[in-house]
Amino acid sequence: MSDASLAGLRVLVTRPVDQAEELATAIEAAGGVAIRFPAIRISGLEPNVIATAFAALPEPDIAIFVSSNAVIHGLSCVRKSNAQLAAIGPATAATLQQAGRPADISPGSGFDSEQLLKQPALQNVRGKRIVIVRGQSGRALLGDTLTDRGASVHYLAVYRREKSTVPAEEIVRLDSAWQDHGIDCVTVMSVETLQGLMQLLPPTSLDRLRETPLVAPGERVIQTIMELVPGIPAIKASGPRTADILNALHEVRHGGQY
Repeated sequence: MSDASLAGLRVLVTRPVDQAEELATAIEAAGGVAIRFPAIRISGLEPNVIATAFAALPEPDIAIFVSSNAVIHGLSCVRKSNAQLAAIGPATAATLQQAGRPADISPGSGFDSEQLLKQPALQNVRGKRIVIVRGQSGRALLGDTLTDRGASVHYLAVYRREKSTVPAEEIVRLDSAWQDHGIDCVTVMSVETLQGLMQLLPPTSLDRLRETPLVAPGERVIQTIMELVPGIPAIKASGPRTADILNALHEVRHGGQY
């Protein structure tokens, strides 16, 4: 992809403040305009709360991290155990690697529960004690499937997702830009991000959102987005990594949707 491959494309980046910069910088490096507007924020639970909750669980045989945030806020407790560590996808595996504890189980190119559940190490888990490290809520598929396979499944909540507190003037500025056709594409990484964005936007921006191409990773996220915002032009990225999102934005810029 050339340095000007996104030339002129104005992209709304909705990731939390501390996670948006890599994507925003990459968009700008490719000639695009990144409009930073964090729709949600990730808040880690108090370390002592996490430690107490983990101590109350049975010693795990396998600990599954469902996101990079789960690693950031939960690894310090789990790494003291002898559990095998599983990562739901490459980004989570990379975060484990950077923390000095490589994943023992990872789907490689996949990045969702369905792909992780296909891994050989998670097939014969009868009698295994498994802890799923996640936010305060999440999909039931992973835990339910492992329970059906005979595992004893427990959850360790280590962070919460919250709607961002965005100054009123920033919302007004974004709305004005949208009315002036100053937003060409929106990126969201999860259903919760879109829900947070929709709660923040005034009705005039919500009308524009329904007409604006939206890039998100994963079939499930895309399907849910289509249910929440019927008719929105949605483009599925091949994954959640920055390169995956950039490729999808390239499709928007050069595929006739911009």
